[in-house]
Amino acid sequence: MEALALERKAEQQKELKERIAQLKKERNAIILAHYYQRDEIQEVADFRGDSFLLAQKAASTDADVIVFCGVHFMGESAKILAPNKTVLIPDERAGCPMADMVNVDGLRALKQKHPNAKVVAYINTSADVKSETDICCTSANAIKVINSVDSDEIIWVPDKNLGDYVSKFTDKKMIIWEGYCNTHDMLTVKDVEEMKAQYPNAQFVVHPECRPEVVKLGDFVGSTTAIIKYCKESDCQEFIVGTEDGTGYQLRLDSPNKTFHFATKYLVCPNMKVNNLKKVVKCLETNQPQIYVPPQVADKARASLERMLQVK
Repeated sequence: MEALALERKAEQQKELKERIAQLKKERNAIILAHYYQRDEIQEVADFRGDSFLLAQKAASTDADVIVFCGVHFMGESAKILAPNKTVLIPDERAGCPMADMVNVDGLRALKQKHPNAKVVAYINTSADVKSETDICCTSANAIKVINSVDSDEIIWVPDKNLGDYVSKFTDKKMIIWEGYCNTHDMLTVKDVEEMKAQYPNAQFVVHPECRPEVVKLGDFVGSTTAIIKYCKESDCQEFIVGTEDGTGYQLRLDSPNKTFHFATKYLVCPNMKVNNLKKVVKCLETNQPQIYVPPQVADKARASLERMLQVK
C-alpha cells in the first residue's frame, strides 16, 4: 500500500510539474524560489537563491510574470524592483514574523531620537519600512552595506542577532532593533554541542541570524549562499548546518558525496513551507494572488533597494 501511495504521489507531482511548464510558456513567467522552500518548489524554479540573488533576478528579468516562492516581503521587493511586472505569490499567508517585528511608527520615532543616524534595513522588512530606510541589505552584503554608509551612526532594523554580528566588523555606532528570526533564534548552544559530540569530524556552518553565542561556535559563519559555497569548496566531508533545513536541497545537489546534519530538527520556517506545487499551478492559472505596493511607498522603497544593489 505504501509503495502504491508513493507511486501515485510521484505521478501527481509529474503532472503538476508538466502543467507548470506549460503555464510558464503561456504566461511568459519565471519562478523564483528561496533556498528555504520545499524541495518540490526548488526543483521547478528557474532561479534558486537567497534574498539578494532573487532581488537581482527580479530587477533584471524579461519575463512578464514573476512567481515568487518565498514570503510576502520578498514578493514586495520583487514588485518594487519590477513595477511593470505581475508578481504572484502562491500563498499570501506566507509572512515573516521578523519583518512584522518592526513598524513604520516605531522606526520614525527612533529616527527622531537619532536625527544624525542613517537607517539600514535588513531586506526582511515590509515595503512600508523600506520606504523609511536609507539603504537595505541582506545577510550576504550587510557588512559591505554598513561600511558604505556615509554616517558614523546606524539605526539597524529589525534583526538583533545579525545586527550583533555585523557590529563586530565596523567602527560605526549601531542602534539595534530588538527583532529576530523565530526559526534561527531557536538554535541553542546545547543543540550544537550535542551535535558536535555526535559528529566530531563535522564542521559547524552557521547563519548570522542565529544567537550570538551560537554564532561564536561556528567554523564558518555566512549567508545561506555563502554556506552553500563554503560546503561545496571545503575539503571537509561532513557538516552540521545551522540554518533553515530547505537549504539541504542545494547542499545535496552541489555536494552529493558530502554529509549534512541539521543542528536541530526545529530549523524549519513554517511560512516558507506553505507553498507547494498545487498552489504554484493555481496562481499561474488564476493570476492571483498578486503583490501590490502603493506607488508612493514603492518609489521610496525602491531607492533603498537600488542603493543596496549598487554596493560592490
